[in-house]
Amino acid sequence: MAFLRNNIGKYQFLRTIGGGTFAKVKLAVDSTNNQYVAIKVIDKHMVMESNLKSQVQREIKTMRLLHHPNIIRIHEVIGTKTKIYIVMDYVSGGQLTDKLSYEKKLNEYEARKLFQQLVDAVDHCHNKGVYHRDLKPENLLLDNKGNVKVSDFGLSALRKRGELLSTACGSPCYVAPELLTNRGYDGAAADIWSCGVILFEMLSGTLPFDDRNLINLYKKEAEAEQSIPKSSSFINAFQLIAMSHDLDLSGLFEEQDEVKEKVMLVSDNTLGDTMTKIQTAAADVNLSVDRCNNKLKMHPSLKMTRCSRSYFSLSAEVIEVAPLHCVIEISKSAGELGEYKEFCRSLSNLLKDDSGVASPAQEC
Repeated sequence: MAFLRNNIGKYQFLRTIGGGTFAKVKLAVDSTNNQYVAIKVIDKHMVMESNLKSQVQREIKTMRLLHHPNIIRIHEVIGTKTKIYIVMDYVSGGQLTDKLSYEKKLNEYEARKLFQQLVDAVDHCHNKGVYHRDLKPENLLLDNKGNVKVSDFGLSALRKRGELLSTACGSPCYVAPELLTNRGYDGAAADIWSCGVILFEMLSGTLPFDDRNLINLYKKEAEAEQSIPKSSSFINAFQLIAMSHDLDLSGLFEEQDEVKEKVMLVSDNTLGDTMTKIQTAAADVNLSVDRCNNKLKMHPSLKMTRCSRSYFSLSAEVIEVAPLHCVIEISKSAGELGEYKEFCRSLSNLLKDDSGVASPAQEC
């Protein structure tokens, strides 16, 4: 019967919190400061038998290169005759997978926060010449404050000048299609693809490409065969490019019910400034504004009747794409089309201006 030790150096083992074929992850406490750590205990014999020595060495080398608040940090590596002990940060909030299993999908605010942290961490990796190659919710841990910690660099690769990567690895639903072609691929681009899949899953609760049959899954990825959820969260890059910095009136000329007329505008302002300018534009045409988070309802003052030629009411939703880039979706619920178009043009001009003071808006 193998002897199970209770400590290694200054670290006292508490319990096993994870494991795989040739390694276990144990929760331990540092006896010098009472801080919790996670220790990956790797069986040397099984590593050598499985021909994984270079993978373990690469994982250790990679983690030593990275120092970022959203990446699991390696504290030290301890070796014995039979084991390798990798001492790392302990993260108590579980995997992003657990959170998605429980909540199904995240609201835009929380998804944006986690995605920004993920992208920042991945950018740090790429700046250090490291490609993760297995980004997925299972490898994104959450600390006790809900912040992302990227983990598991076992399939990572280090950049070699002028060379493309060739090893196909990663989880099928998150892997970039170029990895399936048996040709060289850009590790950074592959990681970015995986980040996009994770963002999609956080917002929709589903995967953009999913099939139990791997052949069908790869076919869907290669042909970009997917269904986009009907939500203002899912404005894709092509729609943003098409909108550019100008007013998009295409929705006004399609055959549709007049009450569903919609226009999209782009604002190179903060979310707060964008909301302020919408309120200002509404005040200029005597519309009262009710605001609830990033949504606005604009309606005529009580003295204006539906018989009035200038009567119209609107609703607007502002989506923060980036700190200085917002998309505004405006819908007309009543009133003349001409008045609506004129309001949209005025707002478009105001969004390009540096001025604009808001009228008071009633918060919900």
